[in-house]
Amino acid sequence: MAAPGWIELFVQRLGAAGFPYMVTGSVASMIYGEPRLTLDVDVVIELDAARAGALLAAFPEAEFYRPPLEVVRVEAAREARGHFNLIHYATGMKADVYVAARDALHRWGLAHRRRIPLGEGELWVAPPEYVIVRKLEFWREGGSEKHLRDVRAMLAAGVALDRAFLEAELRARALEGAWHEVSAPDA
Repeated sequence: MAAPGWIELFVQRLGAAGFPYMVTGSVASMIYGEPRLTLDVDVVIELDAARAGALLAAFPEAEFYRPPLEVVRVEAAREARGHFNLIHYATGMKADVYVAARDALHRWGLAHRRRIPLGEGELWVAPPEYVIVRKLEFWREGGSEKHLRDVRAMLAAGVALDRAFLEAELRARALEGAWHEVSAPDA
């Protein structure tokens, strides 16, 4: 029997516990583009502070590092950029969990997430427009070329995009230059 992966360890547990989620980051860009090495799974969830205990219950303390209840409550109550990690002790696998809160792009992404059948279950993945915008924001913040490579791979794979929505988001976030860099024919 194969060792459990990110889907079994983190994503299926979130879904089973009733938390709306979407997989994003490098895992989502691989689904839309091409495989590459990644060390974690990024997940955006809907979580209010009152349900923090229910979230932690889905990840037993004997199996997972998880932040204290009060930390999860604080992160869930943030206006934006609420975040915490979950780590599976036996495998070292990690999930970066981002709280949707009042972030308009998170909300849009969750409303437009895509269901991918997976065995007898499903996986909810962020829409490609969301992944592209976030990848370009992370590139601007940290300068890591992996984000640009991920976007180029998605475009090379021919992922269908809502260009009007994407261009409006890029304009609103002053990311047109980064977009031109990755989407130009010679990029």
